[in-house]
Amino acid sequence: MTPEERAEFDRLFDGVLGRLPQQALEVIDRVPVILEDRPEPDLLREFGIDPTGPDAHLELCGLHTGVMDTELEIEMDGVLPSQIHLFREAIVCHAGGWDDPGEVERQIGITLLHEIGHQIGLDEDDLDDLGFG
Repeated sequence: MTPEERAEFDRLFDGVLGRLPQQALEVIDRVPVILEDRPEPDLLREFGIDPTGPDAHLELCGLHTGVMDTELEIEMDGVLPSQIHLFREAIVCHAGGWDDPGEVERQIGITLLHEIGHQIGLDEDDLDDLGFG
């Protein structure tokens, strides 16, 4: 990803943030969103993806790590905070490339809401039913 593409992606991400409902913004206030070009090879391995494959880095658009809100307990000392990761290259690929920036922005929104959904306790079936699969 070129510096210009990265800057454009980040600009589109900011646009998505500006249109999120208040409830989603409240989650983002507590859970940082980290934008990365691609997942690290070790992360791909954790998901059973061979990182040496030519398009392996395109299989994962986003990731929620940490404890979902529905599983939080008062006595959870020493637990790492949740994070949301968005992977630029995969999102752009799923959008069909840079020909339609509006589609890239739409895919950013879908991926972000998908990961926010995990933070609030939704599973993959729930997210599919809501159109964020």
